[in-house]
Amino acid sequence: MKFLFRDQFPASAPRLQARVVDKGALPEGLEPVVRAGAAAARFEGKTGQVFETYVERGDAVVRLALAGAGDPKDEGRLAALEKAGAALAAKYRTSGEKSMVLDLSGSVSTVEQAIAVLMGLRLRGWRHDAYRTTLREDQKATLEEAMVVGAPAGTEAAWEIESCIAEGVEFTKKLVTEPANVIYPESFVAACRDRFEGTGAELTVLDEAEMRELGMGALLGVAQGSARPPRILAIRWNGGKPGDKPVAFVGKGVTFDTGGISIKPAAGMEDMKWDMGGAGAVAGTMLALVLRRAKANVVGVCGLVENMPDGKAQRPGDVVTSMAGKTVEVINTDAEGRLVLCDTLTWTQKTFGPSTVVDLATLTGAIIISLGHEYAGMFTNNDELAGKLDAAGKASGDKVWRFPLGPAYDKMIESPIADMKNVGPRYGGSITAAQFLQRFIDNGTPWAHLDIAGTVWTDKPGATWGKGASGFGVRLLDRLVRDNYEG
Repeated sequence: MKFLFRDQFPASAPRLQARVVDKGALPEGLEPVVRAGAAAARFEGKTGQVFETYVERGDAVVRLALAGAGDPKDEGRLAALEKAGAALAAKYRTSGEKSMVLDLSGSVSTVEQAIAVLMGLRLRGWRHDAYRTTLREDQKATLEEAMVVGAPAGTEAAWEIESCIAEGVEFTKKLVTEPANVIYPESFVAACRDRFEGTGAELTVLDEAEMRELGMGALLGVAQGSARPPRILAIRWNGGKPGDKPVAFVGKGVTFDTGGISIKPAAGMEDMKWDMGGAGAVAGTMLALVLRRAKANVVGVCGLVENMPDGKAQRPGDVVTSMAGKTVEVINTDAEGRLVLCDTLTWTQKTFGPSTVVDLATLTGAIIISLGHEYAGMFTNNDELAGKLDAAGKASGDKVWRFPLGPAYDKMIESPIADMKNVGPRYGGSITAAQFLQRFIDNGTPWAHLDIAGTVWTDKPGATWGKGASGFGVRLLDRLVRDNYEG
């Protein structure tokens, strides 16, 4: 969806007109019939509430919508405004209307507030209909643009930057939504090559032979059961001071996860196309940073494999040697993400020497048991980084919750025949997975692991997304960079 900014209502305004309304404060100038209708419908301006009516204005019949933004005195004002914009998108995306006038006067007083409404409208309006060939006319997406009036001065210029974040989120959603026969390691790389072409980002790709030469036995052990060869993709953006160490974002990119020999139950296995959600978030974040020309040095690295139960697949009990030289006894082939990440983390640190490392992975089902779909689990060796991520999560809406790390948990992944096992006992599964990854972080490097298994995909619509891919992680990492690492 695109936005056209106007100082006043256009002479030939679209039939659909919308206003953002605070709780208990209908705008001045509304027709009596609108006020009466809103009262009859019990519209109070609660967050996300929408009231629709039709009124005659001059010679035209106007389809008028009021979107509730809640009490302006409540905490979470920006989130409420996002939900107001998102509610309009959800209601009118398939309404038959191609354009709307969005009136921000009255309830929106700052550029930041205006951007929140626009971001909600843009993100909630995204759909992926590429494979839906039998949609009825009333099911097809129609809304293409919004004419924005009454926005504070500077909103248009600010949106030029913030729209880059929206593009990054949408790119992540697309990658995560595509089926595994469309997005696999090679095609993930191809999609990124196409999208980053001409942006100034530097892309580096490692193929299977190069990974073997580097000794990435853990990652290659996961990949060996698939006909799809693995890849490592690095996207580098040098927008900061020359010579400054980059911030590194590392994503798990298992483009489909059957569980391997430790095969998953059939029910719900189709969802495992989104087991590359960490890599998708990293790619989308890098796109956002590059498009908005972030003044920071950042590298995003994606470890890309497919985990299949072929006759050549690794077995429970196999021992693999990682790039770091550490050996791993593979107890469960469905605990493959940490095997992919450990080699990807080692290569990232050796190649780029980052100042900070944050990895994102749909790593454990246990994190969903702990946090549901509201928060991502955060594990870190650095209290300062924990504070930065927590603040970025609260500001962006991509929320994180910190979990512990410690020697007692570390003992749970000790192996009698190798340096470590790839899983511990049933309890504390998310923590032992993070303990595993921590063993591959260079001493002193600030590092955080985000387990996003519960947040990248949802079975019901959320604040700014429909059912399916949420785009989680892009806004979190962009906020982390802009608040802490830009000059």
